[in-house]
Amino acid sequence: MTITQLQYVLAVAEHQNFTLAAQKSFVTQPTLSMQVQKLEDELDILIFDRSKKPIAVTEVGKKIIAQAKNIVNEAERIKDIVDQEKGFIGGDFTLGIIPTVMPTLLPMFLKTFINKYPKVNLIIKEQNTEQMIRNIQDGHLDAAIAATPLEIEFIKERPLYYEPFVGYVPKDHRLGNADKLSPEDLEINDVLLLQDGHCFRDGVINLCQAPKNFKEDHFQLQSGSFETMVNLADEGLGMTLLPYLNTLELDTEKSKNLRHFNEPSPAREVSLIYHKNELKIQIINALREVISGVVRGAIAFQDVKIISPLNKK
Repeated sequence: MTITQLQYVLAVAEHQNFTLAAQKSFVTQPTLSMQVQKLEDELDILIFDRSKKPIAVTEVGKKIIAQAKNIVNEAERIKDIVDQEKGFIGGDFTLGIIPTVMPTLLPMFLKTFINKYPKVNLIIKEQNTEQMIRNIQDGHLDAAIAATPLEIEFIKERPLYYEPFVGYVPKDHRLGNADKLSPEDLEINDVLLLQDGHCFRDGVINLCQAPKNFKEDHFQLQSGSFETMVNLADEGLGMTLLPYLNTLELDTEKSKNLRHFNEPSPAREVSLIYHKNELKIQIINALREVISGVVRGAIAFQDVKIISPLNKK
């Protein structure tokens, strides 16, 4: 039994296809199939039921795959130990970022990070929170940036910053003359929301104390764009809420429609999340240091109240 054989087994289990697993493992299909077959012969069991399409994992195979993940992770930890001992920060690192954070945060830290750590090959993927959680569990992401708390047993959360919610209220709106907002001012069917699946949407719903499955009046919007929300608000279709960093991109005229909340300002907690096995922790620490440093100068708010992305209803 070898680590390579276990890696091939995990690839077949993931892709449910020997040819695709071989492509993803950068070997020929006969080589991969032969190594998986050798492992099955050595153990005298079948890990995969090849008679089914797509290939299925046998009951005993499920137990072997679960253990194989642990073994492969622990083998990778040995390299981590050596890298940390040598002070080496480099290699491939796959980072997920939620869509409502990617456009504002990435330009703030990426150049600084790659200049400071040129040996890290940073692979960045925009994904929603549910995708990132699955990919962290399966080992396809080394870490991710998401709104927290998530309260997931196998995930560790390390806050990066707290980003206040800011109202975008056109002058002809019922709150257009307000100097500042309070959560009690908000009416859920008067607030334009991102499409379902965005954690910022869930945070706004929680702020408005509305059930997550409430029915939107008049129309339902399938958009993940804050710019679209702002433009619709300008057309008299309601108000919207924006993360603070998104407000920095508005032009002077639109900025006149921004309304901050009374303190403590509702805010979202944005964290670096990763598996509790803490693989590649030296790169995780480097990322956190760089991101916290650049954001600290952009967000000066101190008195905030964290609004959870979790549905508490």
